[in-house]
Amino acid sequence: MQTTENRSADPRVLAVSGALAISLTAVFIRASDVSPATSVFFRCLLALPPLALLAWWEHRRNRRVTRQDLTRYLVAGALLGVDFALWSQSIMLIGAGISTVLVNIQVVVVPLLAFLVFGTRIPRRFLGVVPVLFAGIALTGGIGSGAAAGPNLLWGTVLALLSGVAYAGYIFVVGGSGSADTAGTQVLVSTAAAGIVGSAIGSWWGPIDLAPGWTAFGWLAALAFSAQFVGWILLGRSLPRLAPEVGATLLLLQPVLAIGAAVLMLGERPTALQLTGCAIVVGTAWFVASRPRTTEPTRDVAAEGTRALAQ
Repeated sequence: MQTTENRSADPRVLAVSGALAISLTAVFIRASDVSPATSVFFRCLLALPPLALLAWWEHRRNRRVTRQDLTRYLVAGALLGVDFALWSQSIMLIGAGISTVLVNIQVVVVPLLAFLVFGTRIPRRFLGVVPVLFAGIALTGGIGSGAAAGPNLLWGTVLALLSGVAYAGYIFVVGGSGSADTAGTQVLVSTAAAGIVGSAIGSWWGPIDLAPGWTAFGWLAALAFSAQFVGWILLGRSLPRLAPEVGATLLLLQPVLAIGAAVLMLGERPTALQLTGCAIVVGTAWFVASRPRTTEPTRDVAAEGTRALAQ
């Protein structure tokens, strides 16, 4: 008998689709022009109703979660809240391009965490392309073409890097212990925790504006539905079925897709170097994601380690 996961779509396709939805985040945040606390508060609050309906549907289908699962979802959500707040502020300081590039430090942190915690082997082919990956995302973000310049560059860079570490923690916790069948419940709990933690941290740069105006509210509603609901549900259904380095690398498509969104929605025009970076990121992401089947048992090591920790 086939399992639900075996009958569902290719997790790599779901991960890329989720990355596409989440890549709109920077555009929506910039268009809304609100404080980090306000953007985190509304993106999480407005996503809760549809997430609650999806979680209820999963419960009706007997997709139960344990207390250990809920604890992990809360921890993952807290890390996601840190990511939301720090990254939103870094966008304001150094721009969407370079901040999106720096957040992708997760591509190294996630496999490293899997190695340190579970002993998951890091494939040599992945280690070999890491320098190429970083070269690609650096070019995509505008380094070398003048696009990286901006006020408070040092502080914004630090915030973006810390955001990337928190983001890696979220991917690691969800990817190592989540279930595609309970993605709605996972994202619901994580979003609630992220809203609380992210709003609290974001308040350092300004209080929550409960009346941001209809235009800003519209952009925040679009952010809540596209990224917080659709994007994270797709990632919740894909990351648990992907090896750590594969999931982390596919998410590197976000800066590439963000440039496309900025072209279509904000009228921005990428430079030749940025387009070169896009090609490098897409090529290396495909290379890692299409690794030979013989390395698939690597994923089982992480899953077994997670179950051992839960006992």
